[in-house]
Amino acid sequence: MLTAVLLDLDNTLVLFDETAFYLRYMERITPFFEDLLPTQTFQDRLLRGIRALRKNDGRVSNQEFFMNVFCDGVGDQRQAIWERFLRFYDTEYDLIPVTFQTPAGLEAVIDHLQQRQLKLVVATNPIFPRVAQEKRLAWAGLSADRFVLLTHLANMGYAKPHPEYYRQICAMIGVPPEQCLMVGNDAINDMIAGSVGLKTFQTTEAGVIDYRAVTKGRDVREGLVHAADFSGSLAQVPAVVARLMA
Repeated sequence: MLTAVLLDLDNTLVLFDETAFYLRYMERITPFFEDLLPTQTFQDRLLRGIRALRKNDGRVSNQEFFMNVFCDGVGDQRQAIWERFLRFYDTEYDLIPVTFQTPAGLEAVIDHLQQRQLKLVVATNPIFPRVAQEKRLAWAGLSADRFVLLTHLANMGYAKPHPEYYRQICAMIGVPPEQCLMVGNDAINDMIAGSVGLKTFQTTEAGVIDYRAVTKGRDVREGLVHAADFSGSLAQVPAVVARLMA
């Protein structure tokens, strides 16, 4: 029995060049903090804080964990720093140039899943505040109120690819993993959901990513790639849902 569908956001519901976007993101956010922290210090702390979220074990929220790492040694500025982050996402985030598109049939897929009365979750990596997640969701023409849960920095205690991230979502929506389908493009971050019992569907619109590559701050080994139960375009998800609900 299928009760819930979890949907990744970046390069699943909205297609864009993530690397190019986050380079522009760094260019935009760094000067926003220049009166609080020197450029290199800010960038080092930001990257260290984001990467450290993979080690959060759920005892505190990702927001608290991130701020503990980011503000190590500058705790007296903690409140001012957090308020500055929120102001950035409220204002400057919208000004970052981005070219994006949505996968064919996106609206029809969401409508179909809702008509089947499935619980829908935006299971995007919870490394940014809710406002940032909502703004990227809006690129896809979707609003958070169409989903029972949108994961973000404040409401999660794990980050992808930690398997417990998916267990936490299941607990929050009151659905056992075996009654959930995770839909996403990433063979590591998204398909690891299968290791805790969720069915998995890997979307193909974002193209083939070489997960054997070693990127800065992320040692990606071939053995970490998880095989999906299903794969195809997002438009094929309803057919898989029909099979799982039969």
